[in-house]
Amino acid sequence: MTSASRLACAAILLAAPVAAQEKTMNVGFSTPLDSDYGVLASRFEELVEEYTDGAIDVKLRCCGQIASEDDAFKAMQLGTVDAYFVSQNNVSPHWPLMDVFVLPYTFEDTDHLVAVAGGPVGDTIREQLREATSVHLLTFGGPSYRDFFNSERPVETMADMEGLKIRVPKNEVMLATFEAFGAEPVPLAWSETPTALQTGTIDGGDNGTNVIQEMKFYEFAPYLTVLDHFAGFAPLLASDRFMSGLDDAQREAVMRAAREAGEFHTEYMIGRIEEVREWLSTEGGMSITRPDRAAFIEAAQTVQESFAAERGEDFKALLDEIRAAAD
Repeated sequence: MTSASRLACAAILLAAPVAAQEKTMNVGFSTPLDSDYGVLASRFEELVEEYTDGAIDVKLRCCGQIASEDDAFKAMQLGTVDAYFVSQNNVSPHWPLMDVFVLPYTFEDTDHLVAVAGGPVGDTIREQLREATSVHLLTFGGPSYRDFFNSERPVETMADMEGLKIRVPKNEVMLATFEAFGAEPVPLAWSETPTALQTGTIDGGDNGTNVIQEMKFYEFAPYLTVLDHFAGFAPLLASDRFMSGLDDAQREAVMRAAREAGEFHTEYMIGRIEEVREWLSTEGGMSITRPDRAAFIEAAQTVQESFAAERGEDFKALLDEIRAAAD
């Protein structure tokens, strides 16, 4: 081949369109594939692949395959995990402002909770989280409540909490809340919780209603207490390394898919909460109590005010915005 021929071939190759390389997005979560996290993740997977015409292949990694929830946030900051569901209390050690969502009885009801996440406060959380940590909050997901369970006795009043050894995530607000309720909080990683409950190292804990069912905690803790003390979401977060590797159209498709999957999950979760509680009290064999909350709410108010004073003006401003959204 002559030099001219080689140059002509090279020019043709350079001019030829390059096929777009398929991107893989590994989405992790700590619970089983058929859990409520899995419902949101599956809908997100379906929509991302539809809106990108398959250019992004979402792989669901359940059951802590790629990280534990306790470690996932840092892994996303490092770029070693693409995306993960991290409960808000496990975001707080990395970004303390998230504790404004963790405070007990911050939300008056589910409508208030949904309005906050979908309104200006939710937008502020997204923007400030990304600026401070480089982690992207794709969707808050659907609302949920943490229900209390224990192996010792039914809780009819706050006095019944006294002396109970309660597993609490390593979150300052949650520790302070159970201390205010009169229990003995034990900070413990999620991965250690099932074994600690089975061996009696702890008497109980609190989790999303669905998680109590999915993890079969009713087999070891027959007493369920509905307090609605902590309300929250299942935030889906993504690393900046992954999001920065997308082109504008792909990034918009991912955000659209996350928004619509979150709306779908919100409707799903609103219908699920009482349904799962009913299952736990019948099929699960748990004895369910719904104490008068006045004393719990009074104790929670002291926790709210204490953290608002301690955490500074930005924290207090967000708390005030949340309270105003209830009007």
